[in-house]
Amino acid sequence: MTTRLCRWARRFPRYPQIAAVPARLQSPTLHSTEPWCSLSLSWLRPAPRHLCQGSELAKMEETPIPYERTELVGLVEKAATPQEVLQLWAEQGGSAGDAARCLIQLSLQVLEKGSDGILQDPRCENMLETVNSQVSSVWNGSLVALLRALSMLGLPFDAPLLRSLQNEVLWRIRRLTYRHLAYLVDWVAFQRSRGQENEALTNTLLKQLELRWTELCDPRTISILMSRASLLTPSLMDKLEDKALELSENFSAEDIRKVAFALASQNRRAVSLLRALSYHLNQKPSLELNTPLLLDIAYAYGKLNFHQTQVLQRIAAELLPRLSELSSLDVTRCAKSLAFLKWLHLPLFEGFAQHYASNSEKYSTLQVCNLLMSFAKLNFQLSKGEEFYTKVHTALDNSFQNLEPFLKTDVVWSLCVLNQAKPDYITSVTKPAFQKKLSAGGSVGRTENYQQKLLQISAYAQLEPLGVTTVTSAVLLPTSHREVDSNNPLRSGLYTALQSLTNARTQALRTAVKTVYGWTIDGELVVDSENKPIDLENLKAPHLPGGGGTVVLPAGARRIAFVAWDFPNFCLRSKDLLGRFAMQKRHLQLAGFIVVEVPYFEWQELKSDRQKVAYLKDKLWKAVAEDMAK
Repeated sequence: MTTRLCRWARRFPRYPQIAAVPARLQSPTLHSTEPWCSLSLSWLRPAPRHLCQGSELAKMEETPIPYERTELVGLVEKAATPQEVLQLWAEQGGSAGDAARCLIQLSLQVLEKGSDGILQDPRCENMLETVNSQVSSVWNGSLVALLRALSMLGLPFDAPLLRSLQNEVLWRIRRLTYRHLAYLVDWVAFQRSRGQENEALTNTLLKQLELRWTELCDPRTISILMSRASLLTPSLMDKLEDKALELSENFSAEDIRKVAFALASQNRRAVSLLRALSYHLNQKPSLELNTPLLLDIAYAYGKLNFHQTQVLQRIAAELLPRLSELSSLDVTRCAKSLAFLKWLHLPLFEGFAQHYASNSEKYSTLQVCNLLMSFAKLNFQLSKGEEFYTKVHTALDNSFQNLEPFLKTDVVWSLCVLNQAKPDYITSVTKPAFQKKLSAGGSVGRTENYQQKLLQISAYAQLEPLGVTTVTSAVLLPTSHREVDSNNPLRSGLYTALQSLTNARTQALRTAVKTVYGWTIDGELVVDSENKPIDLENLKAPHLPGGGGTVVLPAGARRIAFVAWDFPNFCLRSKDLLGRFAMQKRHLQLAGFIVVEVPYFEWQELKSDRQKVAYLKDKLWKAVAEDMAK
């Protein structure tokens, strides 16, 4: 039907009297942005448009006469101070549209230069009155920008002019372009954060965004909308992600930052979009990759646990020459983000350590703690750490006792991983009174996690040559609440192979062994001098909570601990263990075990059960031979 009408309209003769109708009906009482005659003419002469090119109808309805850039507006945009803007208005005056442009420019000048009491200036009041008296004649773009400008100038939310502008926007909202709607969302979110919201405007705006999402055609609008994701519905966010993926090639580096940050703030791990953003970010020249942008990208990837090695390499390459320009906050923030990603770049982390050694007085205690925890997670061992750790201990000596209990535990545990813990630190966190604070200060899962850390700290004191005596509290003994994940393919396969290795003798094998050291052994054997498993039920076992049996370990026998290392136990794209698991291996060795490591990248190459058993025998014999060679 529409096609037939359009064909009929093309054949309709263009009489002069039809074109003259709008001029005869034009009057001050009519709404200047929606003349029905202009709509008729636009219907008579339809222009073809693509679906993604935005609302052409909205552009045609925006104003019957194209906005003319007046001399006043040109002068105001060149003004350097708020006073110049006010003086130009006082000298020349103008229409409501000119007043709106002057107020917008005034807000920018005030934001940059600063000026108190600007709203009380008679010239500013005159501009406000001019806009208020002729608000219907203000251009759509100026109308939306004026809302934000007046809020920045400090005009009260319940001021008559702001109410009038909001009503006018609500009246015209169907004729605003999608970009105007995006800027309007930005303003609504700003007002909402201050506890001031026009619910009718917000609801109508969100409905328009949902209905007209196909009009999206530029990256900046997408980035603005996604940065205000808390206002949007999940379905609209899905559509925005699809549009962002479609237009990602045209994104600037700043648009990429905004979109990645928006995804991180909403925990939306859109892998396809993140991959596209990563590819296009890597193509950007260094001039576009400023330091705050790189830090935000690292934070977003860390928050979403999204690993993209090429982008991380680019971030490290860009940051290395700028290390001297970074602040203490920048260093700790970047180190923490990369630690979340389990990505260790040795030159960059060496640079972080040197930055702290050179600027230690600029670091707060919390920043020092975050830096230590990041180093410990990645098991980053400094090549020359004397100066670094000397300054760390100096900083902690004055504030260590004032740390919050959970943070204090994390710091001491991190120093244990890095093999830098002092006896005083360990003593302070292994006291029964401190343990009670941890037990009463969090959820069950968190409490169990920190109990494990305290056991590991206590093990460090017992096993490392520190000369510290600690008593393991009954509260901290291994509990049965957290079971070992036996559904893990690597562990379940290892258990089956170990049973075959011992000929299904249950008395010669322990699996998922929880030790007093806070570590779990996947498989425990005791072998004689000929590497044959022997029964261990009656043998003394100081690593078990009950101490095991009463029989002393036979001469020539050795304790074997099989430990399965899965993919999450390693640094990204590396065969180096993370700090937690490196300390586990060290503690088990100090406790008298020969550690047989079973990494996932070797285990997954074994296809048959016979190959797996042969692999374990070979690993066992090699480990025993290395121990004998020592």
